[in-house]
Amino acid sequence: MDKEKRTDIINKFKLRKGDTGSTEVQVALLTDRINQLTGHMAANRHDYHSQRGLLKLVGQRRRLLAYLSKQDIDRYHKLIAKLSLRK
Repeated sequence: MDKEKRTDIINKFKLRKGDTGSTEVQVALLTDRINQLTGHMAANRHDYHSQRGLLKLVGQRRRLLAYLSKQDIDRYHKLIAKLSLRK
């Protein structure tokens, strides 16, 4: 991920000025990285090291989403709608 794309994602999901570490920003960055790795795994099925990294990222995102749903369910619903994570 290049710096421009990262700052674009941060600006899109930040809660206030200077926010780079809120749960929404972290989940958005993880989702972008997961989408990149999913494309890589489609082309390279036997890359097991990247597969393990992908599974770790998915687990980390799942934990962050669980935390957010316990803290503020409205923010959780807005985030999953914005990222279109659930169908």
